[in-house]
Amino acid sequence: MAVIPFFTTFFFMEILQGVQAKLSEVDIDLILVGVNHPDQLEESMRHHIHRSRVDGMLFFSMQLPEKFVAQSTSPRFPVVLVDTNHKRFDSLAVDNQEGAYQATKHLISLGHKRIGMLNANLDSVPARERLRGFRRAMDEAGLVIESTLVKSSKSTKLDGFTREAGFEVMQQFITLGRHMPSALFVSSDIQAAGALAALADVGLRCPQDISLVGFDDIELASHLGLTTMRQPLFTMGHLAAEVLLARLDSPNREPVHTMFVPELVVRKTSRSIESRLRSTRGSAA
Repeated sequence: MAVIPFFTTFFFMEILQGVQAKLSEVDIDLILVGVNHPDQLEESMRHHIHRSRVDGMLFFSMQLPEKFVAQSTSPRFPVVLVDTNHKRFDSLAVDNQEGAYQATKHLISLGHKRIGMLNANLDSVPARERLRGFRRAMDEAGLVIESTLVKSSKSTKLDGFTREAGFEVMQQFITLGRHMPSALFVSSDIQAAGALAALADVGLRCPQDISLVGFDDIELASHLGLTTMRQPLFTMGHLAAEVLLARLDSPNREPVHTMFVPELVVRKTSRSIESRLRSTRGSAA
């Protein structure tokens, strides 16, 4: 059984492909359970376990409720956490802070100094971790973090990790006019897609007018030519299923915690500040 907070994101579509690929090798069915909040977990589990035989659970992207932790003492019902962690359970996660740090360092290496961040809702743990990584890179480089250049979505829909949220927050940056940053780190690729659409609506170009770096490397990113931080989504799903199967075979072994570091993928949306200035001078001439 895979418990996920929502079904409608590219992130979960791609990671679940990896889960299904592994489980299909051993002829095990995958049951998907969507919950809007971790507090619904106990009720959802009771409902599905009574309806059908469930051998174990993959739990995605939410903080595991302590009430559930206290009740989950049986090694015969394994739980593997994906994109979240708890010391008592096997887990696989991505180093969000390091990924954001590397994304921001890339923009700094291109000569950008007025760098902003377009973030998701700060109620989300990944959004908070990615903000920390952005701030760390800027602080290490001795660059000022202007408060007007760090903007977060207020949307509660998918924690702001949506195209619509990216579009709306990018509009806020556009209202800054000539005070816009020269580059932005965007906390997800799907938000970056919205940001690119907002720029196009007012005739601004990426990277000629502003550089963008996203996060995830969903399939859409390559079609957009988006520079981004690649999460190994399929690999994470495949390995999560492997860990669950191993836990079924060896229920008493110590928990295993795996952390992936995202990889920078450079495409068309990031450009050095020097080349941008040359392009601007050429256009003026």
